[in-house]
Amino acid sequence: LPCCATRPATCSDNAMAHHVEVTKVIAATPERVYELVSDLPRMGEWSPENTGGTWIKGAKGPAVGAKFKGSNAKGKMRWNTIVTVTQADPGRAFAFDVTASGLKVAGWGFVLEATEGGTRVTQWWDDHRNPVMARLTGLALRVPDRSSHNRAGMEQTLTALATAV
Repeated sequence: LPCCATRPATCSDNAMAHHVEVTKVIAATPERVYELVSDLPRMGEWSPENTGGTWIKGAKGPAVGAKFKGSNAKGKMRWNTIVTVTQADPGRAFAFDVTASGLKVAGWGFVLEATEGGTRVTQWWDDHRNPVMARLTGLALRVPDRSSHNRAGMEQTLTALATAV
């Protein structure tokens, strides 16, 4: 699923240059998988880097435009991000944009497709950082190759999600 084929309204040429997708079939309905991936406070149960967070600015759950304060950790490093939900289509897709200190960081999302054996879940990530910020955050977090790092983390996330359902 190329980025601009599945999310043309949110993709740019820069996003295409730094795009990662991981797919796994999970033995659950698309509706059940959506319930889990759109429950951002619980994301820390599956993600190796996100540790959870809380809905903010009056948001009470996943809806386009809803805001979420995410907490993240890698080793001793800790940081927060602000998430804005960009797609909330129960049983089909869930996506959000991430900023930190007012700067664009990334787009993340899940595409869900019913298939034999459950749901084909494709988690995707698009890097929205400018090259200078990508280098600086890579040095600070000791992650020189964010694409490879995120691919491994996404594989862990989908495996943990499959176990949870």
